[in-house]
Amino acid sequence: MRGALLVCGTCSDAGKSVVVAGICRWLAREGVRVAPFKAQNMALNSFVTRDGAEIGRAQATQAAAAGVEPEAAMNPILLKPSGERRTQVVVMGRVRGEAGARSYQRMKRELLPVVLEALQDLRSRFEVVICEGAGSPAEINLRAADLANMGLARAAGLPVLLVGDIDRGGLFASLYGTLALLSREDQAMIGGFLVNKFRGDAAVLAPGLDRIRALTGRPVLGTLPWVQDLWLDAEDSLALDAPRAGSSPGRDSLEVAVVRLRWISNFTDFDALAAEPGVNVRFTRSPAEVRRADLAILPGTKATVEDLELLRSGELDEALLRRSRAGLPTLGICGGYQMLGERIVDGVESGRGEVAGLGLLPVETRFEREKKLGRPAGCAPEFGGAEVAGYEIHHGRVSPRGGDPLFVAGDGSAEGCRVNSTLGTSWHGIFESDEFRRAFLSWVAGERGREWVPGNLSFAGLREERLDRLADLVAGNVDTGTLLHLIEYGPPEGLPFIPPGAPEGKEAACCSS
Repeated sequence: MRGALLVCGTCSDAGKSVVVAGICRWLAREGVRVAPFKAQNMALNSFVTRDGAEIGRAQATQAAAAGVEPEAAMNPILLKPSGERRTQVVVMGRVRGEAGARSYQRMKRELLPVVLEALQDLRSRFEVVICEGAGSPAEINLRAADLANMGLARAAGLPVLLVGDIDRGGLFASLYGTLALLSREDQAMIGGFLVNKFRGDAAVLAPGLDRIRALTGRPVLGTLPWVQDLWLDAEDSLALDAPRAGSSPGRDSLEVAVVRLRWISNFTDFDALAAEPGVNVRFTRSPAEVRRADLAILPGTKATVEDLELLRSGELDEALLRRSRAGLPTLGICGGYQMLGERIVDGVESGRGEVAGLGLLPVETRFEREKKLGRPAGCAPEFGGAEVAGYEIHHGRVSPRGGDPLFVAGDGSAEGCRVNSTLGTSWHGIFESDEFRRAFLSWVAGERGREWVPGNLSFAGLREERLDRLADLVAGNVDTGTLLHLIEYGPPEGLPFIPPGAPEGKEAACCSS
């Protein structure tokens, strides 16, 4: 078979990324050569491909679901907010520049050919491409220059599956209202609905599904159940609201407090910690929670200087200082590592020049315009020589002036800094290395006098297991025959128009030419 599908959602965090991953894994298990695609991703969770391109973390996970290597074509445009009114624009894995909301809308016309070329390239090499939309297709203020939702569907002839999150309530209004806000031409691309995160009695839901079919003329392809602990490389900050915890095989558990920065990036770094038995991970802005945690982590950020100022205004800086004085385990990653240092010189990201850091590690950071992208690996000499691999994405170049290195890279170079129980590194993803994660947490437990027992899970194996569970959910709860027909042949002709619809103006029509 050959074809493509665009998965849109009625809102952010409706489950588009997870649904795309599930469909990709299900198709791959059926022997279909499949690839994921997201034209435009706004996310601070990113990933570095083997050839040094930066793409959204979700697309890397979807590529893993499909059993293929991640590449820049899978996410040709990545937007990384770096302040309230500005965002870094990454095109085909490389920084193009910065833009504000208005200037980016003008830039979109230049980027549409890049998007279509990347999609066509994937379609020429794979049998099926499963695309993910962004936000909601009913953002009528953005439709004229849209290149991620209905603008993409029209330009590339993609059938659309609309996903709604029933766990939030208002599902039927969201499905119907989203459809009714689209123009007649856009509505013709919507081939069906999918209900996500359902928990309850299917018999009670059934009349609503029948009614939405009758009202819209479009089928509901399935209802995916709500499944606990199926979070997987989430990108939306809404995913940080719930604590993540596992049962402990030992007498004690470990409490991990990750400082919830305003511009927090790559918070998927801590998924592997939360998957470890007996480790409770909480994202927090509470100084008290940071002070009393067994391990406090200052994570990455896309706005180092701005988030450092927010730390100081909210007394979180004092909480970290108290931890350091008390010898409590504290870790900084990427931007968090930079903040723990003595000095930051930033004429690139914030333009603030020289700024004093927290002074907890003897390092200095100088920002450079060229972003450093890489997939380093090495070992951790002070943690039993455990092997560790990660990836790095940063403008700041950190220079240690003392302390001990945290890692030794494969080329023999030193990485990171450690002074007693305060540590920092520029490497993301380090806790996905099973040997290092267990050694590091065992050290934390020893420092805190906890009787914590590490598990024996493989995080890579756990990710594969979760991807297979997603595929099982698709296979068991979706009308896969109708799904395949939609992918291969597109939406049926003659679908009813749902008023009032949006007017089809000149600017919207241009995207379909």
